[in-house]
Amino acid sequence: QVQLVESGGGLVQPGGSLRLSCAASGRTFVMYAMGWFRQAPGKEREFVAAIDWSGGRTFSADSVKGRFTIARDNTTNTMYLQMNSLKPEDSAIYLCAARRGGVATMNMEWYDYWGQGTQVTVSS
Repeated sequence: QVQLVESGGGLVQPGGSLRLSCAASGRTFVMYAMGWFRQAPGKEREFVAAIDWSGGRTFSADSVKGRFTIARDNTTNTMYLQMNSLKPEDSAIYLCAARRGGVATMNMEWYDYWGQGTQVTVSS
């Protein structure tokens, strides 16, 4: 069992930056691939970025490439999403997810555990 808690969301102006964190419970964090997803009001949940168990392989959605960076620290059981050059269309609830087995994927159905999410609002 893994419990995930996101933090770091808030209100930011267009062009600004935020860093989201996802803290995981348990001693087996290193066995899980991790991902970030987001959901805006009235829209379906969508993939943002994912990272494998070691942090050696990452990939992200085209809409955030070059602006968002995913990373993890297996010594502190924490995953991060550094978001730069934020746009109003990035506004959403951001959720982190964990997948057993360590192989990252953009398919949300393959993730086993989810956090409650943190709100990101990009507005002037």
